[in-house]
Amino acid sequence: MQHRIVVLGAGYAGAFSAGYLARQLHSDDFEITVVNAEPDFVERLRLHQLAAGQDLRHRPLAEVFAGTDIRLRVARVTQVDAEHRTVTVIDGEGIDRLEYDTLLYTLGSTAADHGVPGVNEHAFHVAARPSALRLRARLDELGEDGKVLVVGGNLTAIEAATEIAESRPGLRVSLATSGELGGWLGTKARRHLLRAFDRLGIAVHEHTTIERVEEASAVAADGTVFASDATVWAAGFAVHPIAAASGLEVVANGQITVDRQMRSVSHPDIYVAGDSAFVIGENGRPLPMSCASAGPTSKQATAAIIGNLTGRKIPTITMSYVGNHISLGRKDAIFQPVDGAARSKSRALCGRTAARVKSAILDTAAWALSHPTFGMPSHKYRLATTREHSPDVVAA
Repeated sequence: MQHRIVVLGAGYAGAFSAGYLARQLHSDDFEITVVNAEPDFVERLRLHQLAAGQDLRHRPLAEVFAGTDIRLRVARVTQVDAEHRTVTVIDGEGIDRLEYDTLLYTLGSTAADHGVPGVNEHAFHVAARPSALRLRARLDELGEDGKVLVVGGNLTAIEAATEIAESRPGLRVSLATSGELGGWLGTKARRHLLRAFDRLGIAVHEHTTIERVEEASAVAADGTVFASDATVWAAGFAVHPIAAASGLEVVANGQITVDRQMRSVSHPDIYVAGDSAFVIGENGRPLPMSCASAGPTSKQATAAIIGNLTGRKIPTITMSYVGNHISLGRKDAIFQPVDGAARSKSRALCGRTAARVKSAILDTAAWALSHPTFGMPSHKYRLATTREHSPDVVAA
């Protein structure tokens, strides 16, 4: 029988991993199934553009995986039974149960509501395509007259606020953050960020914690009421509760605890990559939920899967985070490098050059994901007749 590998999620981590596994593993010995809720690969890092009214290129996963022998299942994951090695999914035809021998969990994250009343009922977010389209429809309704409040001070909040303000100059955009806007940036980068907000006419409310969202307003902890025709919630990310519900060992925020091979410490037949994994980086700090973390965690997970199933040595992939790349509309951006302790360095790349660099990086990533075999499958490793899980990663 073929060894059944099931990949949950086809975002940056899942799509890359599935394509790489298909390129490396012999299809006679391995069956690879990808389960994703949407039929397209979604460039999550561009969803603020979609919400602002820009059209993104469609990348159907059926085309992405064409010629790879990957089985695509467009369905929503509802349960993982780690003890019986099954995944329950639901689609237009009903409920189904998939069996696996090896599972790669890359379901990613969504917007974190932090238990704030009214967020789920009244706020919008840009952490998924359906929600970004819902925000876009609301902004279309507002036309050139309305107030938009973005809640949060992280990269997603900054990108959403600047994109909306640039694309829809008639709207009055403001941002509320519990800390200082860009307070983690170096002096040069923060100065550039504040100038961009001034240029785009975005009002900033620092040290403002929103404790309730209503249909046409948001209420701060000090009682201040911010009128808002569309409240965009961008106050961090949360992983799907499926992981914790499945019995996998997780940390307090629901991320799955993994070893150096990206295996679940409680269920070593389950590998994890992307935002769903709790990973300590080379600097001793947890990797942030980001596309930048999806890259190394995916590489390590796929290398471990291949090594453990085919008997090959498993390389050690460096788990590092080099900096923050922040879009400020289509023609402006910041790249803020960080040091080994994740502190912002004094230097930064700003302006049009930074915008072109970020666009090139996103375009390259999307192209690579859309061409998983690069037109020429390189290796076809066979399933080892006898194998043991390597106790640790072995440097190549």
